[in-house]
Amino acid sequence: MKLLDLCTESLKGRHRPDTWVLLAFLAGAAILFGLFRLASEIAEGDSFAFDKAIITGLRDSANLAEPIFPHWVTSAMIDVTALGGVTVLTLVTIFAVGYLVAIGRHRAALFVASSVALGGIATKIMKDLFVRARPDLVPHLVPVDSASFPSGHAMNSALVYLTLAALVARTRTHTGVRIYLMSAALGLTLLVGSSRVYLGVHWPTDVMAGWGVGALWAALSSLVAKALQRERKIEQPTEGEEVDPKTATA
Repeated sequence: MKLLDLCTESLKGRHRPDTWVLLAFLAGAAILFGLFRLASEIAEGDSFAFDKAIITGLRDSANLAEPIFPHWVTSAMIDVTALGGVTVLTLVTIFAVGYLVAIGRHRAALFVASSVALGGIATKIMKDLFVRARPDLVPHLVPVDSASFPSGHAMNSALVYLTLAALVARTRTHTGVRIYLMSAALGLTLLVGSSRVYLGVHWPTDVMAGWGVGALWAALSSLVAKALQRERKIEQPTEGEEVDPKTATA
């Protein structure tokens, strides 16, 4: 109850730009996912019609093993999709936590590590709850060995990159830095999820669901961090407080 009260109280305050970016992305992912589901149900009674159109639309109609884009795009997508893998995401988390420790934000570092670890567990539970077959319309361009829904790469990249960016941003006071962190994290998340569809290993709705859940986790983590900062339970941002133009000349 105490945690719920903290989150409720944090909602009453002024949101930082990183929170608004997270909430906007979450709303967009939810709307898109809803549209995909609706379109799938309407189209000829086939729940995968819209998914199929996108998967096959990205391949040469005469040879479904070949993407419609040049080979260098495929190579780039294979590189990008690795950014949503467990190894890379673990390293990114370690580096981010190490950065917080290095600048003396030990409690913030513990919160970040705990949030990402719990999110990873949530991802594993969700993957085990749903058993959706991988797309079999086109050859897969990278190996896969798990269920399709939701996309683990999309969900984990949203969870890790957006959570880390939001929580690290809460240690900064410069608006430009916070916006940059959130924009970079959002860009990486979108690229990783899109690469899974391009490579033919996930239905678009898998990716939309992964984005939505990952963004929700990041948004909640950001709100909890804000509440804990208000309660002085994790470190406050101290990097060059912004100056109010009205008082700068006083």
